[in-house]
Order: sequence, then C-alpha cells, then structure tokens
Amino acid sequence: MIPPAASLSTLVNATLLVLLVGFLLVIGKTVLLPILAAVIVVYVLVSASEALGRLPLVGRLPQGPRRALVLLLFAGAFIALTFVVIGTISQILAQAPGYQANIERLVAQGADMLGVDERPDWETIRDATFGRLSVRRVVETALANLTFVGAWVFLVIVYSAFLLAERAGFAAKLSAALRDPDDAARTEAIIRDINDRIGDYLAVKTLVNAILGTVSFVVLWAIGVDFPLFWALTIALLNYIPYFGSLVGVALPVVLSIVQFGQLGWTLLLAALLIAAQVWIGSVLEPRLIGRRVNLSPFVVLTALAVWSALWGLPGALLAVPLTSMLTIVLSAFEPTRPFAVLMADRIVVPARGSA
Repeated sequence: MIPPAASLSTLVNATLLVLLVGFLLVIGKTVLLPILAAVIVVYVLVSASEALGRLPLVGRLPQGPRRALVLLLFAGAFIALTFVVIGTISQILAQAPGYQANIERLVAQGADMLGVDERPDWETIRDATFGRLSVRRVVETALANLTFVGAWVFLVIVYSAFLLAERAGFAAKLSAALRDPDDAARTEAIIRDINDRIGDYLAVKTLVNAILGTVSFVVLWAIGVDFPLFWALTIALLNYIPYFGSLVGVALPVVLSIVQFGQLGWTLLLAALLIAAQVWIGSVLEPRLIGRRVNLSPFVVLTALAVWSALWGLPGALLAVPLTSMLTIVLSAFEPTRPFAVLMADRIVVPARGSA
C-alpha cells in the first residue's frame, strides 16, 4: 500500500508536469504545431501509399517512389485548394451587388411581416454592420493569415518529406538507442499500436470526409448554390473536427444561400439535404468504417477538443482526436498511468474470471 505522503507527492508532481507541458505547448506552438501536423499527415500518406500498392500498375513501384508520389499529390492538392480559395474570394466580390439586392429584399419582407413602416435601406444596414469595419484592415488581416497558412503548410510538407524518408530506419535507431531489450520491445509495441490505430483512423476518416464532400458538392451544385466546390471542400475539412465541425460546415453554405436566393424555400431544402447527408455519414457510414479504431469517450473527445482548440485554435481542433488517442495509448502502456487511460476510454474490456 502506498503511504499517503507518497500519494500526495505523486499527485503534486503529476500536476506540475501537466502545467509544465501545457506551458511548453503554448509557447512552443510555432515550432511544435507543424511538426505534429506533419506526423499526422505522414500517417495519411503512408496509408495512401499502401492503398496504391494494391493497385495493378502503381503497385509495382517500390515503396519509396510510391510515397514520393503520394507526397507530390498532397502538395498538388494543397496548391489546387489555394487557387480555389483565391478564385472564390474574387467571385464573391464580383457578385456582391446581387447579394446586396437580395439582402435589401429580405429586409423589406421582414419589415412587412413585423408591420414596420420605415424599412432600413442598404446604406443603413451597411453603416450598422459592415460600415463599422475597416476594409483595408480586413484585407490586410486576410492576406497575413493566408501568408501564415501558406508558410505553415510548406513547413508541414517539408517535415513530412523528411519523416517519410527516415521512417524506414527508425526501428533500427530505436533499438540502438534503447539498449535494454525490454524497454526497446515496449517502445516498439507502443509505436506499432499508435501506427495501427491512428493510421487506420485517419485513413478511414479521410475517405469518409471525401465521400461527404462529394455528396455535399452534388447537393450544392444541383440546387445552384454559388461556389459549390469551395463549400464542399470546407465541409469535408471541417468534418475532421468532432461534433461541431459538421454543424459549422453546414451552416456556412446555408447562410450564403439566404443571401444568394433571397428566399427561404431553397435555403430550407438545402439545409435539409445537407443535414441528411451529415446524418447518414455520421450515423451509418462512419461507425461502420471507423468502428473501434479510436476508443475515446464522447466527454473526453469534447474536453480534448476544448483544450487543443484553446491551445492552438483551429489546427488544434483538427488534431485533437489523433493527439488524444496517442496520449491514451502511451498512458495504457505503463502500469502507474493505466487507470487514466481506462477513464478516458469509451469501452472497457473486462477479462473473464479465471483467465490468465
């Protein structure tokens, strides 16, 4: 039995360690975030490379060229996404007059329904809302954020390339660094468990998000919503964020449809179809494909989402589930910290009585 003084000392040390790690995560955001994002990207790229290995022609390529091809495709996809965002911004500016007319018509209809005699015109609406903003400041902030994101993703691509190149020799380095065979075996088991669970989760989650983005694009294009490709990509990317990402992804194009169409009929139809797609993906397809790859309780997922979002913003929200799942795997590998991993789990496997 552990003495009370020793238990109190362990609790204090653990609390100080958590505070120190949190402090390092905050001040080291600029350095740590691209590295951890590159690690997550490598899991997806390796899974994609293994999937290409099962194809008839591409599968004949050696492992190195296959991974280099996947990395080039990832970089090309990011460049294409950048052009889509830039093109969407220019199109929004071009169609602003039409949106202005629809807003004025909606305001007039709302005034008629409420029995208001004096209808506010566009000048009044703009002065009360957008007129309070500095257009120059907004543009400068947007350009600065776009430049930061571009530099950040460039670092992620570079780190991913080096991680892919050094991944094959990591096991040998680990064996040489840990001379104790037991420590080396335990560390290799932890890394293998992380690779299997996180790699499978991210690969399947990416496939699910691609299907959701495709379905959303068909719905947006069929109804005639402006910029369907941009909104479909936004919905697919935000679906990496548990619970709240899907809500925000649906809300953005629905709000745009109100401004575009100027009537609620098409907006309600769009909202119903997009929500139906989200429900089908989240309730039917995703549980069947992902299954039990990430064993985290819903409360832990929400807490992790809040913590990582507070630390690193939107990138932290995107990385919350993989990083927390890695943490639970590490905690479950050691006897003193295994109870914390059990508390964070969603399903507990209780061994039968009399079993070894």
